[in-house]
Amino acid sequence: MPIDWFPLWLSLRVACISTALALAIGLWLAWVLANRQFRGKEVLDALVTLPLVLPPTVLGYYLLVVLGRNSPIGHLYEWLFGVPLVFSWQAAVVAALFHSTPLLVKSARAAFEGVDRSYDRAARILGASELRLFWRVTLPLTRRSILAAAALAFARSLGDFGVTLMIAGNIPGRTQTVAVAIFDAVEAGHGAVARVLVLIVSAVALVILSLANRLTTNPFGPRQTAL
Repeated sequence: MPIDWFPLWLSLRVACISTALALAIGLWLAWVLANRQFRGKEVLDALVTLPLVLPPTVLGYYLLVVLGRNSPIGHLYEWLFGVPLVFSWQAAVVAALFHSTPLLVKSARAAFEGVDRSYDRAARILGASELRLFWRVTLPLTRRSILAAAALAFARSLGDFGVTLMIAGNIPGRTQTVAVAIFDAVEAGHGAVARVLVLIVSAVALVILSLANRLTTNPFGPRQTAL
């Protein structure tokens, strides 16, 4: 049976878009959680982490309710773009975003909290604004950890299944991602197709994880202890 490569290309596109959105949203959330004290911080942290622990069917149901055609957000999206959000490839991006952003936020927050505060104090004394402090001091000091977190978020987006199936569906040539295509191939008894797709996804994931490990490894080697 010939292999349909559309699910692989769609998954790569979904992963790229969701990772870019996760960086934009996740870095801001991570910086706020790492550098600000406010009432409800623990609740916000719990809400950010919640998609990592909820069953995919539960998260998918919540998203169906929030993004469905009868919801305010779904109605607004359909009014703006002329098509429903659910059961579209854009819905697959939303599904991947909700599973990749918490992972990025957790890693980025740990990186931000690990920055030596003396650099921040010195920059503020020199008159740097909070935005300039972030771009010129915090981000350069944490860029390797942030890039590693982005790589992990990309890998997570590439393999999303449960939430994607619930809000984007399984429409060949439109919303079928590679994870759903593998499930379909196994159900239909197309073992050869499933094996090829599994090997490709595994190879991509291995490359991404190797990159993430390389980024989080000390470029100067292990720390030496003086005798």
